[in-house]
Amino acid sequence: MEVYMPATVQPPESVTWRVHIDRSMWVGGVRSLMLQALHPMAMWGVWQNSNFREDPFGRLQRTSDFVGLGTFGSPEEVEEAAYRVREIHRSLRILNHDTGRKERLDQPELLLWVHCAEVYSYLEVARRAGLPLTGAMADRYLYEQRKSATLVGLHADDVPGSVADMEAFFAEMRPRLRVTEEAAETVRFLMWPALPDNLRFLSPGKPGYFPFGALCYYSLPDWAREMYGSLPEVPQPAVTAALRSFRLAMNSVPERLHDYAFAKNTRDMLDRARQRLAADGYDLSKGLYGLRDPRRWPDRRALTPA
Repeated sequence: MEVYMPATVQPPESVTWRVHIDRSMWVGGVRSLMLQALHPMAMWGVWQNSNFREDPFGRLQRTSDFVGLGTFGSPEEVEEAAYRVREIHRSLRILNHDTGRKERLDQPELLLWVHCAEVYSYLEVARRAGLPLTGAMADRYLYEQRKSATLVGLHADDVPGSVADMEAFFAEMRPRLRVTEEAAETVRFLMWPALPDNLRFLSPGKPGYFPFGALCYYSLPDWAREMYGSLPEVPQPAVTAALRSFRLAMNSVPERLHDYAFAKNTRDMLDRARQRLAADGYDLSKGLYGLRDPRRWPDRRALTPA
């Protein structure tokens, strides 16, 4: 019997593909950073071990590259990148301001919090912005994302794999969350980021970024916005309408043009994915985004045992 080996870690048939190819991911990604910042140790870990404030766009691009690899990359590419990430995390320490002691960055609670805040942000924003997903599909997405959690060193069985499990996880975590000075500054920064030297020429257009940053903030859960209190409240139906408009506008941008928002290594990885998928029989005439349509998938019946 011939064994089918997928061309990408998460094939176009997966729910992960539908979520991660959607342009609502831009809001979900920034929203996830705002949510992650509510865990003091996770926030201190970023604050003390990265150049986020000096190179925010580079940090976001590197994050999108890793998420993209975990979806569109080959198994070999993903494992190589995951190994590097695990090695970096293993070497880093966090000064716990509450105890004065240094702790490991790769402790399971922190890795789990970051994973859950990230993937649940992607899912919640995508659904609210209009991506049609049933409850079963939402559960399937979180189940599939257990695989991405193992890339950073977690055990799949320890990761929430359904919407109900994820909501229970956040309910359990809420008493441990708080707004540190670093978290408050991070949220302000994400709504009004400093531009690195090589992007100073964009400064005149910087006010145009604020509506996007505010949309990310307003997409947070009610309890998270209540903790931050960074902006006055607005009617949530208006936020939903804004998310839907943002998604429609971004999904209308041609794929090749949209790719230029990513770093070059990410664009190269997406090109390799296109080549592998085309060789595997997928119809790429409408790009990676078009592979949400089952009619563009190859017929796998010949590889299915009788």
